Amino acid sequence: MYKNPVLNADYSDPDVIRVGDRFYLVASSFDAVPGLPILESYDLVNWRLIGRALARQLPLDRYSVTQHGNGVWAPALRFHNGEFYLYYPDPDFGIYMVKAKNAAGPWSQPLLVKAAKGWIDPCPLWDEDGKAYLVSGLAGSRAGAKSVLIISRMKPDGTELLDGGAIVYDGHGEDSTIEGPKLYKRHGYYYIFAPAGGVPTGWQVVLRSRNIFGPYERRKVLQQGTTTINGPHQGAWVDTGTGEDWFLHFQDRGWLGRVVHLEPMKWADDWPEIGDEAQGPIGQPVLSYRKPKTLHPSTPRNPADSDEFNEAALGLQWQWQADPEPTWSFPSQALGVLRLIDTPAPPQAHNLWNTPAVLLQKLPAPRLMATTKLKATILNQGDRAGLILLGKDYGALALTKTEHGNVLRQLLCMSANLGTSERIVAEVPLSQDDVYLRVAVDEGSVSFSYSVDGKEFRPIGQRFMAQPGIWIGAKVGIFASGVTDHGEFGYADFDWFRLTALP
Repeated sequence: MYKNPVLNADYSDPDVIRVGDRFYLVASSFDAVPGLPILESYDLVNWRLIGRALARQLPLDRYSVTQHGNGVWAPALRFHNGEFYLYYPDPDFGIYMVKAKNAAGPWSQPLLVKAAKGWIDPCPLWDEDGKAYLVSGLAGSRAGAKSVLIISRMKPDGTELLDGGAIVYDGHGEDSTIEGPKLYKRHGYYYIFAPAGGVPTGWQVVLRSRNIFGPYERRKVLQQGTTTINGPHQGAWVDTGTGEDWFLHFQDRGWLGRVVHLEPMKWADDWPEIGDEAQGPIGQPVLSYRKPKTLHPSTPRNPADSDEFNEAALGLQWQWQADPEPTWSFPSQALGVLRLIDTPAPPQAHNLWNTPAVLLQKLPAPRLMATTKLKATILNQGDRAGLILLGKDYGALALTKTEHGNVLRQLLCMSANLGTSERIVAEVPLSQDDVYLRVAVDEGSVSFSYSVDGKEFRPIGQRFMAQPGIWIGAKVGIFASGVTDHGEFGYADFDWFRLTALP
């Protein structure tokens, strides 16, 4: 048996394929770098993070600063002619493609296959006759139009669209905000799986036609129903190779992000039936179910989170808030630490929300503690380093150098996305330059504590409620920042970063 969600973390807009006995999942990454996480599973339930397909976001001048909510929107992953093809949209620039022989990488540099503002959510299909197509949606915020799905002819090598596309479905009637399409072919039918109705409250639609350009028949196949799983949509159909079919989709959990659910699926009269249909002809999400019958046995595992910083490279779980500069951080296998340099924030960064050099990862559960051991070599007054829980509201613990010596501050910033300033909620003097920092998250309630010896932790400051970012959940991580932009910068050595379940 398994219990939903199978990924209780922010893997938004998942797409899934099977290659041999393994499954691969990709998700949106927006402005976080490196982007496009690639996860691997043998059973659709237990997943591990094996790579990221996007080392830096293009164009470089655009993504050298934070771009919350922009960047990589809903991607699609396919395996064709012995290669993995990954298409992703940037709603301000168009549709890109990267490819690789191995899902773990290395991946090619992004290729812009369609320069078009507002074109989003692409998914390719290579037909039996060798022709290739791409389905996509439109973002009203950029294109001035939405709620339609478009299919374009594409070069067989997947590198360029051959025409301006044709509308194959208009959802303005019963499927407003239809988007995130996934394109398949089965038994002579072309299928488009697409969510509609908006992220928090929507449903899953399936369209089918004998002609790829339509007209398409429509059927609603998944909705919230009597469950607590709101907006069950935006996902992918995958077969197991053992005769079973399954559907993965996300659910918007607010501050936790968009978590991933697994639904049983079967075919009847060449229509998919998804989830639990005991309450009526339209399926609703299952809370638990028997595990899929797959080609390979599996063991329990999760995407990486804790990090001992004992390797010569950053763990795959970590992401920056913009394309990183080469001097922001230095992992050291020799020292067994991650060294963050006290990089000055750009002038336009009024707070840490808009500071690129903040190193973050997803929250892997709704109840957890994150603890890190920090030793700071602070050279300049005002330099600081610490632990942060970041969303539109954020809280942080920062070891800071003042004119009176080192202090530990709890900082809060409400509506950080609006450019508000931090306020110091609590402050304690420190006679040492090393300290243990901890943040606890209990169903969204966030509190901080610290220790000077790693044994006794003392609470500091006040609680606040975690808030999501823009299209993403809150994140946890570490930072170091300075106030001077010349001479030698100070630095902070993080010995380890450990995530544990709350007792």
